[in-house]
Amino acid sequence: MRVLVVEDFEPTARAIVTGLRREGMAVDVVYDGDEALGHLALTRYDVVVLDRDLPGVHGDEICRRLAAGRSPSRILMLTAAGSLTDRVDGLGMGADDYLAKPFDFPELTARVRALGRRAAVPLPPVLTHGDIRLDPGSRAASRAGQRLALSAKEFALLEYLLACAGRVVPAEELLERVWDEAADPFTTAVKQTMRRLRAKLGDPPVIATVREGGYQIGEP
Repeated sequence: MRVLVVEDFEPTARAIVTGLRREGMAVDVVYDGDEALGHLALTRYDVVVLDRDLPGVHGDEICRRLAAGRSPSRILMLTAAGSLTDRVDGLGMGADDYLAKPFDFPELTARVRALGRRAAVPLPPVLTHGDIRLDPGSRAASRAGQRLALSAKEFALLEYLLACAGRVVPAEELLERVWDEAADPFTTAVKQTMRRLRAKLGDPPVIATVREGGYQIGEP
């Protein structure tokens, strides 16, 4: 899942980014509204965690523009203005969810994941293929009933492939959706992470390499 955090108070922004990355999400961060619009013009995000009171372009205006442009990104407004009127106003502008500060991080994570499942094609809460089962909410993956000890990136890679439901996924797409903007486009991270993931999944192999195409769950 690719997430954009738009928050001008850097300690809060860093805490959110660190926590979401620990949950296996690919997270970019910007600190004002102008930067946010620049990122949104170039990258497709599943979820935008959006503070309202931003320098530059106000968070409300960003929300209105995304809604007017029918952006596939889901918007979680995160703000200190937490009255009922504020929540109604935020949702009326086109936000998909609204969370007031201060907040509990597990709740923020749960809301981001819920919105991510609604982005683009809706996904079931638990992803499966054959004897593989992955529950994003509980951060648990298993094969044939045996829990898999996956790193955050291995988990995110398997999650994305399962979500694509047998579609051939190019390595470039995996780099964009599972890693964040800090990733080197010439890195071998996808190949190395895929190798480790396959080893942990064991036999028989379930991730196929499609020549000049990418990777897919199942037989090519």
